[in-house]
Amino acid sequence: MRAVSVEDLKPGMILARTLVNDDMVVVLSEDTLLTKAHITRLNFLNIAVVYIKDEYELSKNYQTASSIFNRGNAFVKEYDSVVQEARSIFDETSKSGSVPINETQDMVKDTIAPMARNSGAIDYLYELNHRANDVYNHSLRVSILAGVIAKWMHFNRAKTRELILAGFLHDIGKCKFPQRLLDKSISNLHGEDYEAYIKHTVDGQHILSSVDGLSDGIKLAAMQHHERMDGTGFPFGSTGPDIHEYARIIMIADLYDNITTEREGYIKQTPFAAIAQITENMYTSLDPEVCVPVLTHIKDAFLGSRISLNNGEQGIIAAYPNDFAAHPFISLTSSNEIVNLNEHPELVITEYNPK
Repeated sequence: MRAVSVEDLKPGMILARTLVNDDMVVVLSEDTLLTKAHITRLNFLNIAVVYIKDEYELSKNYQTASSIFNRGNAFVKEYDSVVQEARSIFDETSKSGSVPINETQDMVKDTIAPMARNSGAIDYLYELNHRANDVYNHSLRVSILAGVIAKWMHFNRAKTRELILAGFLHDIGKCKFPQRLLDKSISNLHGEDYEAYIKHTVDGQHILSSVDGLSDGIKLAAMQHHERMDGTGFPFGSTGPDIHEYARIIMIADLYDNITTEREGYIKQTPFAAIAQITENMYTSLDPEVCVPVLTHIKDAFLGSRISLNNGEQGIIAAYPNDFAAHPFISLTSSNEIVNLNEHPELVITEYNPK
């Protein structure tokens, strides 16, 4: 699925999402084969962008696979395959103290980068985030998220792969952590456990410093992904100008994954909670030059998604305010009323169902 400007639509393209107007009336249904008349109508209605099925969805291989499992299941199947490879890389690093870099780079190029280009990656990752929070699962998800962000920031292919590699290796310093530390939220760590946790950033940079051919950005992403633009992070309290671009991106991917993953003492939250936290911190602890493209594209990805609120109401994401407000407008299923969650702090999205 990919977003296409109505101006660029061609007869024969197939609609990937049902299109509704401001009154929540269906304009065109999913799977509609677009005609010249449909495109003219969309122009008349001042609709700027629609989602169409991409080449993968229309390929014979996909059509065959879709009869067995849907596209989300295909993503999960691919993830399950590559996570075993990710685990072996962390296991080998733990035993030898050295990253098997050729194997890691091949995994990035052959598997992770194509997964990150998948237009449904954000949806599918959320479905995976109930799984084990071990370091290689987390690192794999962060690497995919980093690749998605690279796409949103229009990085070229070489820089995208480098950022994905930085995402996968950002927590390599945890490869010798006991599981009890990996399972806990940092907020639950104290004393020696907390000091050991902070040290994983320096340990990661130290491990990567012995690997030939790695850029400074990859090494600094390992050391600086817990730093914050306003100096409130660790291990050194570095501020904006001293934090590498890769680290600024990985800190957001890492934050997003941590918010939307279950672990000890922490219930998995929805992507909308992550969006709200990124929005609230984009001009303080996070980098707005990364946050703006992330928020712009991730909000677009969730338009039309079905949700449940904490008061029992259900609805869909109708829009986001234009001023980077933290929360969306919800069209309630029961009444078609549009509710601005920014004006109703008592209302919280508790469930999210991918399209």
